[in-house]
Amino acid sequence: MGASAQEMSFEDYNPKSTLVVPGKVINRAKFPFIDVHGHQYRMPKQDLTPLITAMDTLNEAIMVNLSGRSGEDLKQSVKNIADHYPNRFVVFANVNFDGAGAEGWIEKTVNQLREDVKNGARGLKVYKSLGMYNKDVNGDRLAIDDDRLGPIWETCGELRIPVLIHAADPKSFWDAFDSDNERWLELKTHPRRKRGADNPAPWEQIIAEQHNMFKKHPNTTFINAHMGWYANNLGKLGELLDEIPNMNVGIAAIIAELGRQPRFAKAFFIKYQDRILFGKDSWVPEEFPTYFRVLESADEYFPYHKKYHAFWPMYGMDLPDEVLKKVYYKNALRIVPGLDKSLFPN
Repeated sequence: MGASAQEMSFEDYNPKSTLVVPGKVINRAKFPFIDVHGHQYRMPKQDLTPLITAMDTLNEAIMVNLSGRSGEDLKQSVKNIADHYPNRFVVFANVNFDGAGAEGWIEKTVNQLREDVKNGARGLKVYKSLGMYNKDVNGDRLAIDDDRLGPIWETCGELRIPVLIHAADPKSFWDAFDSDNERWLELKTHPRRKRGADNPAPWEQIIAEQHNMFKKHPNTTFINAHMGWYANNLGKLGELLDEIPNMNVGIAAIIAELGRQPRFAKAFFIKYQDRILFGKDSWVPEEFPTYFRVLESADEYFPYHKKYHAFWPMYGMDLPDEVLKKVYYKNALRIVPGLDKSLFPN
């Protein structure tokens, strides 16, 4: 063995499997799908044609751009879509939660949200800054379940638009950075993701605030991004879905968790098939085939697309067609208003 191999770090060690088993890469989804977790930050002035070309290759029928912002930016995005590809994109509005509690803040915020929906927003996207970085009028951390924010969630329920919310990050980012941490490689290569146990609050507290907020607003439909960071504990996630009937979950950025527990995950998807929506998060077309293969195939031991994110192989869940259709598009068609149903089979 050469010196370079002797001195190689774990970060560099990424062996090619010698296992030969049936299966193949799936570059195109079996059914047209809706990506409910897209981000296109330049959409107000973006040339959408290259995006459509890539979407067509993947069989992506509709992208939900969660980065719709508000006011004029949102109006320009909606106009760009209407002028070029009116049935292929929708945008969600965003809210800046900083300063909550100031005189007139909630009235101004709710009025702007109503205006954004009037101007074409089909939902509200809430970033992880709520609960982690946003400060109220007094400079204190703004809790997700702060009662001063209640009128925002109630307005979404009244307007019948969903709220897609990302709270916190994987729990491992709060855990000790040691040999027992399953995300050690990610934290080693992306050290800014590491948090202290109570920075800015314990993980459990932020997540509990989110669940409490869902329960306080039962007439509002929520999509919990990244399966609420419970894709590695589907038993617990099932209990939460049973407990919180207005909560749905998106699978963006957690396919690696599903791909290492294919039988248990398949049973979960069948049981909760009406509550799960497809999403990807970052727009990297070459990463979508991992999602398709985990959801659609019965393949074994195939690679994930980011070693630092998951150093383990994937296995296919082999979902039934009817469940696939619900995850890929039927649930989104029901939850997100005004999508073009003609783009999809029955």
